[in-house]
Amino acid sequence: MGDLAGVTGRLPYLAQLGVDAIWLSPFYVSPQADAGYDVADYRDVDPLFGSLQDFDTMLAAAHERGIRVIVDLVPNHTSDEHVWFKEALNSKRGSRARDRYIFRDGKGGHGELPPNNWQSVFGGPAWSRLMEVDDGSALGPQWYLHLFDSKQPDLNWENPEVQEEMISVLRFWLDRGADGFRIDVAHGLIKEEGLPDWSGQAGMVEGESPTVEATNIEDEEQARMGGPEESDAGRSPMFDQDGVHDIYRRWNEVLAEYPGNRMLVAEAWVEPAERLARYIRQDEMQQAFNFDFLLAGWDARRMAKSIEESLNAASSVGSPSTWVLSNHDTIRHTTRFGLQDPTNFPKGVGSDDEQPDEALGLARARAATLLMLALPGSAYIYQGEELGLPEHTALDSDVRQDPSFFRTQGAEKGRDGCRVPLPWHSDAPGYGFGDYAASDAGPWLPQPASFKRYAVDRQDGIAGSTLEFYRSALAFRAEYRLGAGILEWSPLNKPGDGVLSFNNGSVLVFANLGTGPVDLPGDHSVALSSSPDAVDDTRLAPNATVWMLPEK
Repeated sequence: MGDLAGVTGRLPYLAQLGVDAIWLSPFYVSPQADAGYDVADYRDVDPLFGSLQDFDTMLAAAHERGIRVIVDLVPNHTSDEHVWFKEALNSKRGSRARDRYIFRDGKGGHGELPPNNWQSVFGGPAWSRLMEVDDGSALGPQWYLHLFDSKQPDLNWENPEVQEEMISVLRFWLDRGADGFRIDVAHGLIKEEGLPDWSGQAGMVEGESPTVEATNIEDEEQARMGGPEESDAGRSPMFDQDGVHDIYRRWNEVLAEYPGNRMLVAEAWVEPAERLARYIRQDEMQQAFNFDFLLAGWDARRMAKSIEESLNAASSVGSPSTWVLSNHDTIRHTTRFGLQDPTNFPKGVGSDDEQPDEALGLARARAATLLMLALPGSAYIYQGEELGLPEHTALDSDVRQDPSFFRTQGAEKGRDGCRVPLPWHSDAPGYGFGDYAASDAGPWLPQPASFKRYAVDRQDGIAGSTLEFYRSALAFRAEYRLGAGILEWSPLNKPGDGVLSFNNGSVLVFANLGTGPVDLPGDHSVALSSSPDAVDDTRLAPNATVWMLPEK
């Protein structure tokens, strides 16, 4: 599975990579129904990953190297094995234990129908009926809400006890020295009063992206983003309700009591950008993931539009924007960019689906990365991205673990393909991820044979490798303080022709997302390129980006 001691052991690698912080996915006590996002105890480490002492050791070692640690907090729901939910199962309707979650009587003559028509983000109904307790009501057992898996019951954030409990959890980890929190489903805590039926989609969450046809880019952007903002059915009643902001104002006050600029970053799949900016007002969170940029795909017009709108919205509230191309909920961008439609977002890839052009995808991924790392704000890199790892597109069904695969009866392949463990040593069992006896099966998800050529030991110190490319780009970004810079679009910027170009301080960024080579400006020289073969004389090849400096 990997563990906290393993993270400690890899800190020298992370320091050499050049990152300022690491965000760890949940390591709490959990039955692992959804990769730890079903929390049974928020104040302890699951034995799978070590102990609280291992966390303290890892944190201290990270701080010694100047690396901050962000803990993943899951406040929208708990595990059904959490002590609170166990108590609720053994309590009657209207009890204090039931009120910590969202329990409702069913519809129909005997309560046999769900309370409303909401669908789970993972597929299927968002309600499950209790069978453990029947207090004699004519309506029979109640139903509980789970916007994700049935083993992840939603908490009732209208309940003051829930609010105080999560603040206590914040303090627990802050007291141990955690530098901040990534807030899972930050837009989902408050539901619309009355829980009305809704005819829209389950929402743009966890990388959801509907297949649409649209007549222009504006219509397509709105259609791709789906439900959390306005649609014919109105805003989704389960996401992005105004009441969430009162919660984060309180959390902001808690973090302000601690030294060292502790931070909150929101996972909030909302749009437009102005709506997302509400989460990063000065008295709320410090950052929010900018998924609109991720969803722009390999498309110059969409990227330019996303960059402009994201920077404007963030600056309107005095906060930085963020940039991300891949994460644990979406197809790796190396694979997405190698598909025939590089703006497509399939919900997982299997052996019977279109297989990507691996070389093309990697070239575009490196070009997009160089573009992203030149943008003002904070950049987030998903583990393995610095190796150029592709999605595992041929996982067998019997090894898949994502609940969305099972809840959709395999219609969605799910997120397992992007979560396959990293390859460290090309000739070691499990490619060096963990220690294995001869009888061990290997890592928790099997690695494809192609990972051998992406292993760290095949790239470390090798000029032109993706790992060395990331190290160089991050060092350059730090030296020129690009994250703290200001973007100014260049006269060379022509998104309609597939060219993106802007200045950030003295650095000129030039990206060719088109199909043919384009001329480079003659008064600048190339400082860093996304590919060794990107530049031919004074022309930039397709699927490439360069950073340029003025010639002296």
